[in-house]
Amino acid sequence: MKPLISVIIPTLNEENYIERTLLAAKNQDFKGKYEIIVSDSSSKDKTVKIAKKFADKVVTKKMGISAGRNEGAKASRGDLLLFLDADTMVLPNVLSEVAAYFEKHKNIIGLNIPILCDNLKKNIFYMLAVYGFDMLKEAKLQPVYAVCFACRRDYFFEAGCFPENVRVAEDIHFGEQLKKLGKLEFLQTTFAVTSSRRLEKWGAVKQLKAWPGGYFYFKYLKRQPAYPPIRN
Repeated sequence: MKPLISVIIPTLNEENYIERTLLAAKNQDFKGKYEIIVSDSSSKDKTVKIAKKFADKVVTKKMGISAGRNEGAKASRGDLLLFLDADTMVLPNVLSEVAAYFEKHKNIIGLNIPILCDNLKKNIFYMLAVYGFDMLKEAKLQPVYAVCFACRRDYFFEAGCFPENVRVAEDIHFGEQLKKLGKLEFLQTTFAVTSSRRLEKWGAVKQLKAWPGGYFYFKYLKRQPAYPPIRN
């Protein structure tokens, strides 16, 4: 029997991106059941209105990015949780590939999905960054990035969910707790496409310091990365 998958998307004023993200999430070749949950932090634009047209459930509450993911998880029913940024589109086979990987590899509890960006000229950065994360995984450091990440439901809650008391690198904090419980991996058979807006606003140097450089800030310097996340 195929697992139920919950796709959880935190939002805050994402009217320019959320519709295409939701359409991509709905256009899946997965033969099992899945639900799409938008967890909105009191958006002032049309985000909620758009979300209600496509999502199975919309949670609205004033909250930060970590709390948004956590509230979405609490409202979900899935055996597998797929966390997705509001400006990120999954390929049609992402859910089926994620489900198949977890079914085949019972010892894996978390799965990073590779990402490219919607600007071809800037994709070299994302390819290098994803390769860097894969190298960290091979070095047994097992980082997590929440742009597109799946994990088993029970282990998500056992790890304590995403920390709501940190300003940046909440996925790195969460990954440090999650990897104590089991093995994390990189999916090799599909990917997601995310917006290049962070790279365009920060530039490559700042972006590298925050991602994947943020891992080393937290892991070895015991402090937050130098740059906060982009939020609309």
